[in-house]
This record gives sequence, structure tokens and C-alpha cells, in this order.
Amino acid sequence: MGQPVDVTIKGIRQGLLIRLRGGTWDAQLAQLAERLRIGASFFKGGQVALDVGDQALAQNDLQAARDLLSTYEVTLWAIVSPNDDTTLVAARMGLTVNMDVGERVEAVAPPTDDDEVEDLSSGVLVIDRTLRSGQKAHHPGHVIVFGDVHSGAEVIAGGHVVVWGSLRGVVHAGAFGDEGARVCALDLSPTQLRIAGHIARSPDDKRRRPVPEMAQVRSHRIEAVPWKKN
Repeated sequence: MGQPVDVTIKGIRQGLLIRLRGGTWDAQLAQLAERLRIGASFFKGGQVALDVGDQALAQNDLQAARDLLSTYEVTLWAIVSPNDDTTLVAARMGLTVNMDVGERVEAVAPPTDDDEVEDLSSGVLVIDRTLRSGQKAHHPGHVIVFGDVHSGAEVIAGGHVVVWGSLRGVVHAGAFGDEGARVCALDLSPTQLRIAGHIARSPDDKRRRPVPEMAQVRSHRIEAVPWKKN
């Protein structure tokens, strides 16, 4: 058996940093393609730096990665590697090489009011405001919103999503394929709710009194249950 492939995704100030290790380059790209497919809505429109380690990569290798990312509307802008041959090829392709990733930020903030977003080292994005129609919050970790998520707003997270208010927009938890992710809200009435590859919509009947609920995957489908202390 070949060496297992490891694909790690982290948020940085410039977008996302994807670390590729193990196996052949083709195997790494195949695993990356699967992560992109599962989290297509999360990655769309983003920019990525690839940390390829000490692999000696030719131009066609990096071009294959660039083309793969482009398929999912993601821009490859940087290569991180100690290998001189790889960084030389990357530079000739117009890519940034070995940018400073020492200060990593596990948050991809909403488009407004940066001072209202708290970045925690645990990988949690805290949004202390209401997300209104047209606003989006994409984050590779968990997302907590202290406010409402209006219809027309969007929250996509690699982990759990917790809304301390009403959730009426589009929400996608476990965007990288984590079926154990959950969506919790004081009023769970999203336009569309996704957990990993599963999708559900709120019932048309809105006459019920809002109660805190938690959505999770059970028996290959999304179910909403009362959200209460165990």
C-alpha cells in the first residue's frame, strides 16, 4: 500500500492554506479534488496557497493543481515549499512563493464590520451581529452568530453552526464532509440547510411557536430535535 495522503485546510489572512502531504502528487490532487467537491460552496470564489512541503514539482504538476482549483472557481496564488526547484517553477508561473504563514488566522470573516468578528485560536469564528440579506460568512472551523441570520444571508462552516437568534438564511455545516456537524438556533427556519452532503428545507408551515432546535444527521437524513441541555 502507498503512503496515505493528508490534506489539511486552514484559514489565513489571505484566504486558505492547503497543506498536501503523503503519496504521489496525483494521489494528493485526487484527494484535494474530493475535498473541493464536497465543500464546493465553501471554496467557490476563494484564493488558496498550497503548502507542498519538500516535493520537487514541475510546471505541469503545479498547472494541474491550478486547473483543478479553477474548476471549482478557486484561485491558486501562492506556493509554500523549501524546495528550490519547486519555488523557481512557481515564480516563473507568476505565483507568490513562501509567503509568511507564521501568523495563521482560523477565520474567513464576513464582508463587513471586521471589529465585530472575534478570531479564536480554537478555530471558532464568532460574529457579534446580525447577518442581513446578501451577507456571507465562510469559515473552515465552527461558526457562532450572536444575532439573526436573515433570509438571503449565508453561513458555511467546516464544523458546527450555532445561531443565538433566528436562522432564516442558507446554512451549510460540515462543509468538508463532516456528518457529525450540527446546526443549532433559537429559531431554526432556514431557507436551505445542509450538513456535509445532506440537504433539507424548513417546512412551509411557519405557524409553530419558535423553539430552540438542533439539526443533525441521523440514519442518513437531517433531523431537527429540541436543543436543550443534556
